[in-house]
Amino acid sequence: MQPDPPARELLRQLATGNPVSGEALATQLGVTRAAVWKQIDALRAMGLPIEARSRAGYRMPWPMQLLQVPSIVSKLGTAAGAPVHLYWELDSTQDELARLLPDAPDLTVVLAERQTLGRGRRSHAWLSPPGLGITLSCLTHFAGGPARLSGLSIAMGVCVVQALTCAGVPGLQLKWPNDVVAAQGKLAGILIEVSGEYDGPSVVRVGVGLNVRLSPAVHGTLDQPAADLATLCGGTPPDRNELAARIIASLRIGLLRFEQEGLAPFAQDFAHMDWLAGKPLSVHGPQGMQSGIGRGIDARGALCVEIDGRIRSVYSDKVSVRIQPG
Repeated sequence: MQPDPPARELLRQLATGNPVSGEALATQLGVTRAAVWKQIDALRAMGLPIEARSRAGYRMPWPMQLLQVPSIVSKLGTAAGAPVHLYWELDSTQDELARLLPDAPDLTVVLAERQTLGRGRRSHAWLSPPGLGITLSCLTHFAGGPARLSGLSIAMGVCVVQALTCAGVPGLQLKWPNDVVAAQGKLAGILIEVSGEYDGPSVVRVGVGLNVRLSPAVHGTLDQPAADLATLCGGTPPDRNELAARIIASLRIGLLRFEQEGLAPFAQDFAHMDWLAGKPLSVHGPQGMQSGIGRGIDARGALCVEIDGRIRSVYSDKVSVRIQPG
């Protein structure tokens, strides 16, 4: 883990949600008032809505928790063992795992309070102000090649939903192939990146980006409806360290099971979470836009869509799928 940078130390002082004067912050951090203002400005630029109140000082509008490796590891139970790395800032947790190869053991996890180049499926950006989400990646090796990993994103999506549900988050479903959604919109995304030979072995990096609390600055940049845990949980999201541990444990157990049994043991759970099942869909792909009805997934994890009375399989790397309004 990296030494705590000034911005993280300042945010730790503000994490209670209580106002702290600029003078007190300067004394606690051993810096000038001007340096405090500079770090406040930097945190605001990252998307944090830090308020400044006359004669009271600076405050966050709600309490928040920063991640701590000892706290996370202590909650992993039987899923502990492999390293857990935590950074204040990275380009992306996926890229950091790639840099840790080839020495990183299976099930190594990287977390970051903030990503500057986080990405989702099809290279979409994933914004993550510090303290307001969970961004992590988990690494493992598979003996088989990419063809044997078909459906892994679905299995990992099931693992994330199960972890969140166990943490008390209600009303979650999965939008094929790898988005966790609620009635308000997208809550989390899963990114699978695979490298290796066609016939194996292969290295898999599973990335997860989760909205714990969406700030106004982030809301203003979104091009689709989004949800956050704070809203879903009545204003108070689950403990971030406990939540990170639940997700890590679920991913680790799920990866081991997928290696042994493939997609099959996850398919029934996915069917209960399937947000697209029975709904009118627009499928945008190489052949243009087609309309159909969602009919679950096949044994390889492809989306089944009924188009003109025929069931067709749709693969995630070629298309985008949306529910038709109406």
